[in-house]
Amino acid sequence: MPAERRLLQGNEAVAEGAIAAGARFFAGYPITPSTEIAETLSRRMPEVGGTFIQMEDEIASIAAVVGASLAGVKSLTATSGPGFSLMQEMIGYAAMTQVPCVIVDVMRGGPSTGLPTEPSQGDVMQARWGTHGEHSVIVLVPSSVEECFTLTVDAFNLSEQYRTPVIVLSDAMVGHMREAVALPLPEELRVAERSEPDVDPDEYDTVMSTLDNILPRPDLGSRFRVHVTGLVYNRRSGVPETGSPDVAQDLGRYLREKIYHHREAIVRVEEFMMEGAEVAVFAYGSVARAARAAVRWARAQGVPVGLVRPITLWPLPTAAVDHMAEQVRTVIVPEMNIRQIAWEVQAAVAGRARVVDYGRVDGALITPEQIKDLVKKEFHYHRFS
Repeated sequence: MPAERRLLQGNEAVAEGAIAAGARFFAGYPITPSTEIAETLSRRMPEVGGTFIQMEDEIASIAAVVGASLAGVKSLTATSGPGFSLMQEMIGYAAMTQVPCVIVDVMRGGPSTGLPTEPSQGDVMQARWGTHGEHSVIVLVPSSVEECFTLTVDAFNLSEQYRTPVIVLSDAMVGHMREAVALPLPEELRVAERSEPDVDPDEYDTVMSTLDNILPRPDLGSRFRVHVTGLVYNRRSGVPETGSPDVAQDLGRYLREKIYHHREAIVRVEEFMMEGAEVAVFAYGSVARAARAAVRWARAQGVPVGLVRPITLWPLPTAAVDHMAEQVRTVIVPEMNIRQIAWEVQAAVAGRARVVDYGRVDGALITPEQIKDLVKKEFHYHRFS
């Protein structure tokens, strides 16, 4: 029997995705435009035997999430820009201690209170580099209500598989819009369960995760001896060894490379009407919706334009950018910030194509008409250059 279509808000779909992924703990603090996630989970968590806690602030929220995950419960929090900033130290702790958890950031205009009810994509670099040290991160960017659900499920799966915090980077438009969606049925979902290391407890201290075989994290209170520290530690014993450059180098490289080593399995990119394209629009999140409409218009006019949409924003899909740079002569990058991803695209393109950036930080959505104008200008530029 097909799934029933429901009228859902993006934030509500995130909450339902978390429940479907097996999350049973939420700690958070209300902040526009993410509050509906907390509101929905305040009802849904008790219905499935989970726990919802409204904390005193965002720092306490992420600390509670990390603690719950260490105890064996899939956990998440949700916030927006200022709260995301407050969480950064603890996100770094989760990366260092390899704790699976999910952080949903529904972006709004900033800095500070900024434009609290308007959309933005200003947290792109904060998501990648907000915490300090050499750390890896996975960031997924939904552009529809359905993806708010499916990418939240994916975020939990990736966090469990790679023992790392995963960020779902939504924005005020995607979080607040409503669409009629038929969410996948439970039997249609792949859900990664929390598991124990496949070794004898007496051997656990002698076995070390490798890039190809990332051992699951045993829960606190389990039959395994578990040591958790934010200090540099020996990957085999878990014991702090801050005075050993070799241990620090080994751990730092491992924490970074365990994501990049599996980049092909992690990164997801959508290409739309790229066959024969001479110009590509590289857009993500809510802006990708406007870009898709502009590309449809351009193709109907016989203009060879396509769309490349990164669903995984970090790690940056460099292979897709390489392929795009070899195919087209121009890449247009519209985004609701000032060149946060355009600079990355330009660096990855490395002179093989012209990169045109279009950034807005006024709280207004980037419309299909504005992207159409960029396309028109590009073809006029090419004709007379």
